[in-house]
Amino acid sequence: MTAEAHAALQAELERLETDARREIAERIKTAREWGDLKENAEYHDAKNDQAHLETRILRIREQLLAAEVREVETQTEVVGFGSTVEVEDAGSGRRTTYTLVSAPEADPAEGRLSVDSPVGKVLVGARVGDERTLQTPRGERRLTIVTIG
Repeated sequence: MTAEAHAALQAELERLETDARREIAERIKTAREWGDLKENAEYHDAKNDQAHLETRILRIREQLLAAEVREVETQTEVVGFGSTVEVEDAGSGRRTTYTLVSAPEADPAEGRLSVDSPVGKVLVGARVGDERTLQTPRGERRLTIVTIG
């Protein structure tokens, strides 16, 4: 993952372990003061939220422990990890811009593709002007590299 994504995960972990835990503890304390815990929906909701929070904290910790922070490639001649690449689909003529990132950072809606995704794998190693072919469920797709940033 990129150093930026690693820092963002660390910041989220810090926020969850401090502010979020404190908020849920306060909700549980308030709900306990309302009486019978067996029929106290607010108490059960807060405990459920606490379980979800702790699960999220554990997952982030695991991600951070397993993370391999990689430098973003700064060259603009060949597509690689961290490259922002504009491609043109030969079939539709539509141009799309992708940034190749690690799987946990991927967000296709924002143009952030995993280097391990089918499109990412096809683009790695390409140069401007290269045409790469990709097999999809809808058939073959041909992408031409327009720019690399």
